[in-house]
Amino acid sequence: MTVIKRRIAAKRTRYSVENNQGFMHTHKPTTHWYRLKNDHGTECIVLVGNYTLMALEHVMGALTNELIQQAAKPDIRWDLTGIKHIDTAGIAMLWRVWQEQRPASLVLRPEHEKMIARLEQAPVLPPETGDRSFLRPVTHLGELALVLWQHAVGLVTLIGQLLMDAIYLARHPINIPWREISANLFRTGAQALGITALVGFLIGIVLSYLSSKQLQLFGADIFIINILGISIIRELGPMLAAILVAGRSGSSMTAQLGVMRVTQELDALTVMGISHSQRLILPKILGLGIAMPLLVIWTSAIALMGGMVAAELQLGLSYQYFITALPDSVPIANLWLGLGKGVVCGMIIALIACHFGLRIKPNTESLGEGTTTSVVTAITMVIIIDAIFAILFSDVGLT
Repeated sequence: MTVIKRRIAAKRTRYSVENNQGFMHTHKPTTHWYRLKNDHGTECIVLVGNYTLMALEHVMGALTNELIQQAAKPDIRWDLTGIKHIDTAGIAMLWRVWQEQRPASLVLRPEHEKMIARLEQAPVLPPETGDRSFLRPVTHLGELALVLWQHAVGLVTLIGQLLMDAIYLARHPINIPWREISANLFRTGAQALGITALVGFLIGIVLSYLSSKQLQLFGADIFIINILGISIIRELGPMLAAILVAGRSGSSMTAQLGVMRVTQELDALTVMGISHSQRLILPKILGLGIAMPLLVIWTSAIALMGGMVAAELQLGLSYQYFITALPDSVPIANLWLGLGKGVVCGMIIALIACHFGLRIKPNTESLGEGTTTSVVTAITMVIIIDAIFAILFSDVGLT
């Protein structure tokens, strides 16, 4: 019976040494992963067992520390021929032990040589300086300036290409893409009537209600027509229409060009000799440039209707008096100023949307980022354009 027990214990020990899966918790589990021997006066470390992620799970830290101590010995020779299986985790651990360089004396099998060769060819990442560097804000500012310069150059190049296309189409009217212009006019103009009417009507009601509350305190109810007329026709109407179109139509244009980039439709057009700017970009800019002033008139009219309803309910001003007094209270120059903002904002929105759409890379992540950046940039430019118009035409239509 004693002999049988000894044989069973010996088999168990031999089985654990051969498989070394890390399930036996002894005091020194890492001794089953390598052997030290002296080969003709040269110290050699022989790695044995399975150097895989599953096998190294429980001994990764301790084994790494011991191998690092062994690697610090001078003129030590490494023998990897005893390894049964090795994966990326095992070779990465050894590469770390060797301080990311091949040992001077190394014996291994051909399949292991390929894995080490790939590690040697991998690019070395630059050390991270960290955000604590006092030059980090300056570097970040320089990167932003470089990106801004690249976008500016891209926009100027696109504008130049569009001017060349316009000259070409003026000389060859038969090639003007009337269908594309009509389709963009319908998508950006007619299909946006609902949302612009809803937002304009609600804004008119809110503005009229709040203004009438203040005017009642001073007995100046009649001036509600001046406030609504100037603010809506000159500022709020063009601004609301432009912001809504930038979020609705601008994002649609960017996404359309981005999807065409992802699906390689733009490359197919290039192969067929069809110009992107003539068939895709120019119709969008012309369509939105025509649709925007019409949307400005529509939004301003609906907003005035909302203000008129709120003025009648709050102040008792009749609809007939409101409509009759409006032309006398608001000079016609404010209407032309609003239409001019609409034309400029519409073309700028389409230009920005097409610019970011063409810069999208053929992947889905770039598509989302490009669309978001396009909408934010377009809305920012709309506000900047409104501020420029307010400064340049500060004396127009107010006297």
